[in-house]
Order: sequence, then structure tokens, then C-alpha cells
Amino acid sequence: MNGPLPSDDVQMRQEHSEKLQHLETLIGYRFTDRRLLERALTHRSFASERAHRTVRHNEALEFLGDAVLGFLVSDWLLERYPELSEGKLSKLKAYLVSARNLEVHAQRLRLGEFLRLNRGEEKTGGRTKRTLLVDAFEALVAAIYLDGGIEAAKQFLREQFAQVMDDLDPDRTEFMDYKTTLQERLQAQGSPPPVYEVIDERGPAHDRIFHVRVKADGQVIAFGQGRTIKAAHQSAARIALEKLDRRAKATASKPELEHQTR
Repeated sequence: MNGPLPSDDVQMRQEHSEKLQHLETLIGYRFTDRRLLERALTHRSFASERAHRTVRHNEALEFLGDAVLGFLVSDWLLERYPELSEGKLSKLKAYLVSARNLEVHAQRLRLGEFLRLNRGEEKTGGRTKRTLLVDAFEALVAAIYLDGGIEAAKQFLREQFAQVMDDLDPDRTEFMDYKTTLQERLQAQGSPPPVYEVIDERGPAHDRIFHVRVKADGQVIAFGQGRTIKAAHQSAARIALEKLDRRAKATASKPELEHQTR
């Protein structure tokens, strides 16, 4: 017998719809078929508890999204660096599609808040697990591709990756993880690990810019900014490394100048 839905069910559906609409605002894309977005956010644990209903999880979308992401990143890199060797292009691509990098983008979009998980995953911190966040980001790319085509997926990717792409330096691929490199450099000099501090946040919640400073031995050595705190840390570390490089070169040139003036 069909009848009106209970008021609680109607309210839950309305809240769910508003939540998805909010996510669409964050990602800058409106779905024609919102079921694709729901599926991209659905973990296997959630679907398995609802075997009596047709609930599809995101693993197949993750598989497709990985391929779409790889293609679009490769296309963009070749467009920006047509003269680079295959080896360097491969290194840059590996960095851009790495789990560490995709996790940053997923966190910036707050995908963890929108995941559909069972109680077990919820209790064990599933909303902050790197694997689940990366899977959801890849599934989201696939969902946008299936809903709007390759151009829609391309636009989404380029908006999300704009800053990290601008920060790439093909000649310094060893510095892709600037924070780790800076820490190793300072430790080699006998200094303690660097300390990062957020000093300002600007912009609306969905497009916030974080400003940080990094200290070494209690002294500020660089400032940086980014759309996530992690990205801002990397920016500050990169600038700090550049200053250390310039200082090292200047120090190395002093003996030569002194020798020439004798």
C-alpha cells in the first residue's frame, strides 16, 4: 500500500538533498543525474548494510576516475611542458596523482563530511582516512565525467589543481615534498625540525586561503600561502629552501672573491 512518506523520512531526504547541493557548490559543478554524485560518496560498508536495497558503492567509479585523472593530468602536463622528457613528465604525473596530493584536494573539498559510511567505519575515523578520501575524489572525477563529459571533468580538475600545477618545478622534482626536504636539510645542519604556524585565513569557507610562516631555531625563515594548510606549509617550505640555496651559493662564492682580491 502506497501512502505519504513519514515526516521524518521527508525531512531526512530534504536534508540529504541540501547536503548534496552544498557539495555541488564546493566542487563548482551541478549534476544532471545526482545519483552519480551519491554513488561517488558511497563506501562499500554503507552499501553492504543495505543489501535489500539497490545501493551502489563507489569502487567501480574509483577505477574509472583513476584512468580519467591520469589522462587529464598527462594531457595538461604535455600542454604546459611540451619539451620535457617522458621520464620527467612521468615523475610530475606521479606526484600530481599521488595519494598524498589527492588527499589534500579531498580535504579542501571536505569530502569526508559527505561520505556515506556504516557505523563501523564511522567509529574508526573513516571520514579522515586517506584511502577513503582518495577513493572518493577519484570516484567524484568519474561521476563528473559520466554526467558532463570529458570537458566537465577537465574543467573541474584544472580548477582543483591550479595552484599545485603552478607550484611545479620540473627542474627540481626532488623537492616535490618540500617539507620533508627542508626538515632533512636543517637536521643535516644540526638544527631542530622547522615549526609551521598559521598566521592568517582569508576568503569564504569554500575558497579559503591560509597564510603560514615557518621558523627554524625560533627565527622566521619564510612565509607561504595555499588553499589548504598543508599546501601553505609546502609553499613556505619551498620558499625557505630557495633562500637556503641562495645563501649557500653566496657563502660558496666568498672564498673565491677573497682569493681574487689578494
